[in-house]
Amino acid sequence: MGELFYARDIYGKTLAELGKKDKNLVVLDADLSGSTRTSLFAKEFPDRFFNFGVAEQNMMASAAGLASCGKTVFVSTFAMFATARVLDQVRNTITYNHFNVKIVATHAGITVGEDGSSHQALEDVAFLRALPNMNVIVPADPVEVKEVIEYVYKTPGPFYVRLGRAKTEVLDKKPNFSFNKAQVLREGKDVAIIACGIMVKEALLAYEKLKEKNITAYVINISTIKPIDKDFISSLSSKVKGMVVCEEHSIIGGLGSAVSEVVCETKPCRIERVGTKDKFGQSGDPKDLLKEYGLTSEDIVLAVQRILR
Repeated sequence: MGELFYARDIYGKTLAELGKKDKNLVVLDADLSGSTRTSLFAKEFPDRFFNFGVAEQNMMASAAGLASCGKTVFVSTFAMFATARVLDQVRNTITYNHFNVKIVATHAGITVGEDGSSHQALEDVAFLRALPNMNVIVPADPVEVKEVIEYVYKTPGPFYVRLGRAKTEVLDKKPNFSFNKAQVLREGKDVAIIACGIMVKEALLAYEKLKEKNITAYVINISTIKPIDKDFISSLSSKVKGMVVCEEHSIIGGLGSAVSEVVCETKPCRIERVGTKDKFGQSGDPKDLLKEYGLTSEDIVLAVQRILR
């Protein structure tokens, strides 16, 4: 097993490093800086850190205002509050104006665990993927988190970066992040397993289990959900008998929907989606919840077998 890190620790440390190089960088949080780790930036640069309390809508509107004055703005809170609660402000003040605001949300997905459905963002990618001018990225491991934060910092325009709560494993021999480019992590011929976030690790585990059944699979990391790598997906769909798309998100509106849209418009093939099935989350141990909601390597194997039948 690779070394485990909190993605939010990597985020906070990277922000602080960037803050040393750029006095134009400002960070906003909504009374959760200890959890999102923007506290690391706040400690170093208190004059460039703003805590809005439980006033996320005001925070997003203020982020737009700061960006309109030429600041590079990072905004953080839990994914539920960074998307659903503030959708009006994100749409009408940030993306409409194509402002340079980076929304980096933590505690996304079902693995928030015991906090329950009110804090488990399972629809956030769908909300923000639908907004014009918004770019959406879901890093696969801690190394990619650092690469993504550095990329969005230097790239103008609105971004949504989705991070989880729990520690995640550094993936072995993973290529460097490249915006809007899919990564082939394993080669195969029967099916393609496409994943993002923590589900990339589950896809790699499924690959090993399928090999024992004499089934070979591509394993693809697609961390850039929008704009998605259309050319790669279209090319891949003609090489395999079907695709399994995996995400710690609703099967409606996320990576599975994005891949399906491309395939329908280019080269149709059979698609199975591994994600939450139009349900709210619930309180529980993260590992138990992944099993309960069908987000494990075993569920991916079953989806592959359904395609091959």
